[in-house]
Amino acid sequence: MKPNKEVTIHDLAAELNVAPSTVSRALKEHPSISKETIQLVKKLAQEKGYRPNQIAASLRNSKTNTIGVIISLINRPFISSLISGIEDTAREEGYNVLISQSHDSYDHEVANAKALYNSRVSGLIVSLATETLQYDHFQEFFRSNIPVVFVDRVPEAVPSHRVIIDNFAAGFMATEHLIQQGCQRIAHFVGSQHRNVYKERFRGYREALQKYNLPILDELIVTGNSLSLEEGTKLANQLLSLPNPPDGLFCPNDTTAISAIQCAKNRGIKVPEQLAIIGFNNDPISSIIDPPLSTITHPAVEMGKIAAQQLLKHSKHKEKISHETVILKTELLVRESSLKTI
Repeated sequence: MKPNKEVTIHDLAAELNVAPSTVSRALKEHPSISKETIQLVKKLAQEKGYRPNQIAASLRNSKTNTIGVIISLINRPFISSLISGIEDTAREEGYNVLISQSHDSYDHEVANAKALYNSRVSGLIVSLATETLQYDHFQEFFRSNIPVVFVDRVPEAVPSHRVIIDNFAAGFMATEHLIQQGCQRIAHFVGSQHRNVYKERFRGYREALQKYNLPILDELIVTGNSLSLEEGTKLANQLLSLPNPPDGLFCPNDTTAISAIQCAKNRGIKVPEQLAIIGFNNDPISSIIDPPLSTITHPAVEMGKIAAQQLLKHSKHKEKISHETVILKTELLVRESSLKTI
């Protein structure tokens, strides 16, 4: 065999003077092959650095033991925890995971879906990009009976398997907490309203204000897109520049809540005495910032595990299975940033 040449079953067969089919069966420990031959073949395969051709196998079987995952940005704590849950479950079942980022771009998401489909993944787990409004790029998976599980950010109009939290209840809970701390003018950073997570958190915010007969004021509702630290600072400055600024703020993620705390401190506004703030996700930094940030817990690891469990369950059935939606609970985690002195 030439140096640096990939070792094949045919190479092993030639050296052992047996048929390639014998080598193939021996590597799979087929009962028709003697134990002595199996040991001999495996020993030579290890010595020569033989690797099974998984791509060729997937072409024959039309599937791989690989799960495709499309997420927005891997550097977000929630997303990295979600992926950890997916990988833990997948590896326990002997599956590999291919991860791709959309960077919240529809075009990137479409390209990623096509690449994963062409890689013959056994199933797909998706948390949608902010820009995504159309879902045709998943039709190839549906037509091929390849299970797709949407997690956290899910399409409302597409029948599918889903793993989500009750974002409405969480938004209501966060706002109600601020009201119970004595806040009268509660502001909200609004995320993209065609994404279920931000739409439902905003709805919960409005419902809480209505329940307690507090006005829903347009000047206290500011819209973001990326909900990054920079955008959070910009939105916070906008609110705190009002002639009558808010005394409470519900942010749809911890990133913007932390930037709001920093912005308030830079402007000489005391948190929580003058501005009570609550975030969402319970990112690690939320317990480090001064004052520590009140937040809504988001069971990211559990969501990832359940999404992978759903996908693997459906991938093992040849017939189609009814779509399932799993809704997980969240909890209010109270820290100093929202404990307003009444």
